[in-house]
Amino acid sequence: MVIPMYNEEEVLPLLVERLRPLLDGMGTTYEVVAVDDGSKDLTAALLQRYHREWPQLRVVRLRANAGHQAAISAGLVSALGDYVVTLDADLQDPPEIIPQMLSAAKDDGVDVVYGVRNDRSTDTWFKRVSAQAFYRLIGLMSQTSAHADAGDYRLMSRATVDAINSLPEHNRVLRFIVPALNFPSDTVDYKREERAAGDSKYPLLKMVKLSLDSLTGFSTAPLRVATFAGFVGAVLAVLLFLYTLVARAQGHTVAGWTSTVAIVSGVGAVQLVCVGILGEYIGRMYSHMQGRPTYFIAYDSLTADSGAHGPTDTPLPAQPSEAHIHTSTPPAPAEGAAVAPTASAAGTAGAAAPTNGAPQVAEPERTQLRG
Repeated sequence: MVIPMYNEEEVLPLLVERLRPLLDGMGTTYEVVAVDDGSKDLTAALLQRYHREWPQLRVVRLRANAGHQAAISAGLVSALGDYVVTLDADLQDPPEIIPQMLSAAKDDGVDVVYGVRNDRSTDTWFKRVSAQAFYRLIGLMSQTSAHADAGDYRLMSRATVDAINSLPEHNRVLRFIVPALNFPSDTVDYKREERAAGDSKYPLLKMVKLSLDSLTGFSTAPLRVATFAGFVGAVLAVLLFLYTLVARAQGHTVAGWTSTVAIVSGVGAVQLVCVGILGEYIGRMYSHMQGRPTYFIAYDSLTADSGAHGPTDTPLPAQPSEAHIHTSTPPAPAEGAAVAPTASAAGTAGAAAPTNGAPQVAEPERTQLRG
């Protein structure tokens, strides 16, 4: 499991309460890679607390906020499983269909299983209409076919994850990159719920940026639009020039400043649009040539538990108070279902358990920077 998180202290207890019993009951080894994308609230501290109580929970903290897609990419690089499920922390996508997705992948022999929303009544009218229009636009302007109602909730095989990790592209949009690989896939339908707690981390401006990254990352059609607009403008300019010659030969008066301003404005508008589109592509080329990482891992509980520390160690955030922690006793696995510990569990097998029902506060650990 790869779960990106940014300021999710309100929904995190609800997520753990629903996810842990589900994964424990599947009767298979697993790990949950929670990627803290530079949260400013108590998300990082709560994750450390849950990590001590839940050995399969692996905490990866980014040193600064890198964005939703970059956080997922960091989780995919860190994940160790034969299958990897990406899931948002807001519980709008129900984790209860994960067993169904895993069964579909194994039974049908596919590499990707998309979670497709068959009921988006909880979304606003504007979001539903704009999403449909955007996916149709992407389908028309590129060779990539993506499900209009499939977001970032998907199950991928290890081969798919390795293929994604090998791509050199920055500012990647995974909901279009994964379909572009054209690996065998299947779908599982579900009803999209309302956000369990907290606020949306995708306001309008971030959605616009995501749309621009998607459009310029998967289609050269905007460049062709600019070329077509320039061609049409050139034809109109020639026709207008011929018209002025004919009008002068016939002795007609040519329009004055109004027509001049209109022509200059029209040509200027086309030029500005073309320059803006070219700027998007030049900006992507510039970012790619710089080769700067899109994220920096500041802490990984897997390496911290094994005693591997880096030269840029920094202390962990303060521990959360009891007022911010909602604990619940997870149900025991079904009789006969053996759940083997993961690699992260092996590193925490010797950790001391809380006594007298009171949470223990660990000594401040050290973190490392990995780019």
